[in-house]
Amino acid sequence: MKVKYVLVSLIFLSNHALSTQAASVPTLSAISQLAIGAVEEKIDVAEHARVNITPQSLDTRLKPPLCFPPITAELASNRAIKRNNTVKITCKSPQLQYPWQIFISVRVDILYPVVVARATLGPGDLIAKSDIVIKYVEQTLLRGQQFNNLDEVVGTRVKRRMAPDQPIFSNNLCFVCKGDSVSIFARTDNFEIKTVGEALQDGNLGDRIRIKNTYSNKAVNARVIDVGKVEVRM
Repeated sequence: MKVKYVLVSLIFLSNHALSTQAASVPTLSAISQLAIGAVEEKIDVAEHARVNITPQSLDTRLKPPLCFPPITAELASNRAIKRNNTVKITCKSPQLQYPWQIFISVRVDILYPVVVARATLGPGDLIAKSDIVIKYVEQTLLRGQQFNNLDEVVGTRVKRRMAPDQPIFSNNLCFVCKGDSVSIFARTDNFEIKTVGEALQDGNLGDRIRIKNTYSNKAVNARVIDVGKVEVRM
């Protein structure tokens, strides 16, 4: 019995020694990378978006214990990724009788390419290509219908003052402005007639506005389809 006890004790001590050798102290940068990975695994954004993931700066005085691999990282809640998230880092340690863990705050900035003003634009300004540029803007600043193509905005007129680098929203523009001369396309499934008229209202893409036909002097409802263009379905 003594021989068996000694053998069991030796095996236990040997395994313990090997386990202790396999354990290591994770670096603060490794912990941060684990937190980033946990967020990346769950985040879901459009292909054209840019994502910046920034974990909180860990105090250099933090001394993690020896950890057996693997060190796990998971979101602290089941909700979708938000701008501010919490990640739980956990490991088993030969130095502790319970799992070691730390909670890390991780910020996620999702940016989308949108058309912004290069310089201040005021009411009545006609937008040229030189007035605008594409810039990546954080999604929390996008509260309306914005544009991601310069050509969509060129030729429109400004309705409200816009500051430099401010996203250009649809409700700040008119694709057709009251009093403008517009091209009217009267269409059926079989033919199309083009004429001209005067806009009696401001309108953006897709809006239905009143238009007065220059030749018949008759007012009709038409849908804005482009800068200076409207469509009437017959």
